[in-house]
Amino acid sequence: MRTDEEIREFLTSRRARVTPERAGLPVYGRTRRVHGLRREEVALLAGISGEYYTRLERGNARGVSDDVLEAVSRALQLDEAEHAHLLDLARAANQDRAPRRSASPARVRPSIRRIVEAMADIPAFVANGRLDILYANPMAEALYSEQFRDPVRPVNSGRFLFLDPRARTLYADWDGTVRDVVAALRGEAGRNPYDRALSDLIGLLSTRSEEFRVHWARHDVRFHRSGTKRFHHPLVGDLTLAYEGMELPADPGLNVVAYSAEPGTPSAERLRELREWSSKRMRLTAVEAEDAPLA
Repeated sequence: MRTDEEIREFLTSRRARVTPERAGLPVYGRTRRVHGLRREEVALLAGISGEYYTRLERGNARGVSDDVLEAVSRALQLDEAEHAHLLDLARAANQDRAPRRSASPARVRPSIRRIVEAMADIPAFVANGRLDILYANPMAEALYSEQFRDPVRPVNSGRFLFLDPRARTLYADWDGTVRDVVAALRGEAGRNPYDRALSDLIGLLSTRSEEFRVHWARHDVRFHRSGTKRFHHPLVGDLTLAYEGMELPADPGLNVVAYSAEPGTPSAERLRELREWSSKRMRLTAVEAEDAPLA
């Protein structure tokens, strides 16, 4: 993923969605040869020269200041996630070489595991920006039982979503889930453009999924901090769950994600049924382990 191309395509896609009317600009005549704003209109709104903005949109972000990026963000009406993505791309463009820094931790610290395990009544897991699930409590494994059938480790939500046909049944809001996952991966690519594992994942999905390619080309980015997801679980049926993503400051790049159901709803009752099934499975696994012959 070349940073100059990423900047060019991102800014072009954002400019195309902002009309002069939306930007508060007068429109003269009826014929416009571009969708959205012209480059010179973005430059006018940002208070910079047309040549400077044209250079930036062509991918040349060398030496661009944060003030200019702030002004361009306002002109293009970028939201918080989009603004952060533009800053990430510009930061990468101003690096002379790939940074020598450690990647996200591959293992979850014992104290974080204990916290996740303590959330015994709700699904909770630890994931990185590539959407690898690095550690999950029994309830999360039960909720994502279809995903955990994949023998490849770590389990990856993007790989499951686009390459496993069972995903279309599990996620009731398929289109919304697809948009969220691709937008999360696009944001991660901006933050970590030199992550080889992320590049490999994007290459795999681009090669094998037309749907992924279409969404990836839109350059949408979105924070995945909280919201609601609807599932059609193969054991307990329909579930509507709220989720919260909590960053781990001591482990940059890792997040704890937890799901809960509104008390007194059918989803709360079905989540209780899932918990009972998970407990039975754990007891059965423990009995099988005790009965297994010693090597």
